[in-house]
Amino acid sequence: MEKEIKLTPQQSLKLITEVINQTKENIKSHSFIFLLWGWTLATASILQFLIQTKTGFKYYFLPFPILVAIALLVTINYNRNKTSETHLNFFLKKLWMALAFGFIAIVFVSVYQKIQPFTYTLILAGIGTTVSGMAMKFKPLLFGGLCFLIASICCVFITDEFKVLLHGFAIIAGYLIPGYILKNSKS
Repeated sequence: MEKEIKLTPQQSLKLITEVINQTKENIKSHSFIFLLWGWTLATASILQFLIQTKTGFKYYFLPFPILVAIALLVTINYNRNKTSETHLNFFLKKLWMALAFGFIAIVFVSVYQKIQPFTYTLILAGIGTTVSGMAMKFKPLLFGGLCFLIASICCVFITDEFKVLLHGFAIIAGYLIPGYILKNSKS
């Protein structure tokens, strides 16, 4: 049987303050993942566009699998080294793991059907970013999610050649800008 610990009002307040500060720090720490994936996907998008439009290289799509594989390994290592996990961290990790399977499925189906996946991956990114913004109560991520959803609609109206470039710009607006705002936030 565990012995109940009695706290003074000052100790209770200190404990509550520490838990709140830990939660705030955990929210801010999510900027790393948004920045990692923002830079990874924006770079892959812009590189693919340049290779596809400026060279005759047959494997113009290679920046995506190479850079995504590296970012995936960094993400797994980053999450493995976290010492504590709040309910928010647990939820966001599970959300993005489920979405990762969705991204993989969309890319697989798109490649099989010989269509570009960007319209659909932008929708998934919009859902994940919007839900993350709501869970974290962080409005710039809500704006980022909205940018992804608007970009997915715009993809319907542009040629395939420019979808990857629009994808890159949407990543900048949806992940990088909110990621830097989160990184530099006081909460």
